[in-house]
Formats: sequence, C-alpha cells, structure tokens
Amino acid sequence: MKNLIAELLIKLAAKEEESKELTAQVEALEIVVTAMLRKMEESQRQELNACIKVAMHNAAQDAESNPEDAALLEGFIQRLLTHPRY
Repeated sequence: MKNLIAELLIKLAAKEEESKELTAQVEALEIVVTAMLRKMEESQRQELNACIKVAMHNAAQDAESNPEDAALLEGFIQRLLTHPRY
C-alpha cells in the first residue's frame, strides 16, 4: 500500500511539473504576442482581430467542438487583443 501511495505521489509531482512547464510556455507566448501587437498600428490590430473572429467562427462551425471551450478560447483571445497583460 505504501508503494502504491508513493507511486501515485511521484506521478502527481510529474503532472504538476508538466503543468508548470505548460503555464510558462503560455505566458512566454503571451509576452511575445503582446510585444508584437504593441508594435502594430491600430488599424492593423483591428484587421487582425476581425480575421481572428472569422477564423474562430469558421472553426466552431467546422469542428464538433464544445461550445463552452470555444467561448473560453474566444474570451482569452479577445482579452489578449484588447487588454494585453504586459
């Protein structure tokens, strides 16, 4: 029983490490994208935003995706484009 608990704890620690790595990757991408967006003209940002909306709409229609997941993704995209974190 102790071995099973120890093994589960090791697996949990590995999953936590993977989660930290993914979080760091997402944050790094957010920083890079934000820096790029700040270098763009306002008209270019609006055009990019419109293209992303069309792409999201088409992807939602083409794929059998979960509407809640699509809404969550759309929210994060809009937050990044309109209110960058950095």
